Amino acid sequence: MTRSDETLSEGMSALVTGGSRGLGLLTAARLSARGCEVTILARDSDELARAMGWIRRRTGRTVRAVVCDVRDEAAVSAVVEETVAATGGLDVVIANAGVIQVAPAEAAGSAAFRDAMATIFEGTLYTCLAALPHLRRSPAGGRLGLIGSVGALVSPPHLVPYSCAKAAVRALGEGLQAETAGSAVSVTTVHPGLMRTGSHLQAEFGGQAEAEYAWFSTLAGTPVLSMDAERAAEKVVQAVERRRTRVVLTPAARLASVAHGVAPTATTRATGLAARTLPRSPADDHPRPLRQGHSLRTPRTPWRRALNKAGRALNDRAARRYNQRTPGPPTSA
Repeated sequence: MTRSDETLSEGMSALVTGGSRGLGLLTAARLSARGCEVTILARDSDELARAMGWIRRRTGRTVRAVVCDVRDEAAVSAVVEETVAATGGLDVVIANAGVIQVAPAEAAGSAAFRDAMATIFEGTLYTCLAALPHLRRSPAGGRLGLIGSVGALVSPPHLVPYSCAKAAVRALGEGLQAETAGSAVSVTTVHPGLMRTGSHLQAEFGGQAEAEYAWFSTLAGTPVLSMDAERAAEKVVQAVERRRTRVVLTPAARLASVAHGVAPTATTRATGLAARTLPRSPADDHPRPLRQGHSLRTPRTPWRRALNKAGRALNDRAARRYNQRTPGPPTSA
């Protein structure tokens, strides 16, 4: 079968994991706007229902939504088969589902690492293995997109579980791209930097959780350091559409990637210096249950609270726009 390098076209079947909010939601909408028959997967049925309405209002098109926990290999395989049966095949798959834990590694504990690996890496692996046989049969040649992270290229402090899982996704993407070279299938790995998706409200925080939330939500919403989520989603779709092998989004992420490649020791020392500015682990270093951002209070000190509010303003707006709905907004102490 020959591979077409033409743009995505009307009627192509696309599947997006983690498609109910944030980057996944926006990517699904971009695919739908291009005429694809899109299926979105997520764990939460209410989120999926809102996502379907959001995409319909945005694009005028209807998407399929299926509840699926990507940590369950059998469930992923079943949904892929169901999608193929419903749409007549599979042409594009974006493996996007993930979680973010923010805490010192010792405070996060081994459970955080297991959860990150199960959701980010194993979820991506199960999606790839289930989808590849069908992508090989796509008339235009299938396109497989894996969402990595700058954390896969440089491991930031207090994001170690996330970085470990994303590094495994990077290796998976590079390996699958090599193994499918010359075939009808293309594999694209996209490594975004910080994006304004509103994910700070859904991220999980440990250690000094409120202090961790304060720095993360501020940086993730700061212009220049972070990227507009709409633009990031378009870059993801363009990369998969054009069959790019690897794309790193945001200048800061590209700089970090190059720096680590050229001078890994110096880069690691620099991240060590950055770690000294972050909240210290609790004195006992005993792992505690992680807490989602929407349940945490903002800093008590007035100037710190004002700085945090200003830094996360764009990200709070993104949370409202991109279905990062929560039981209630963060409150001040």
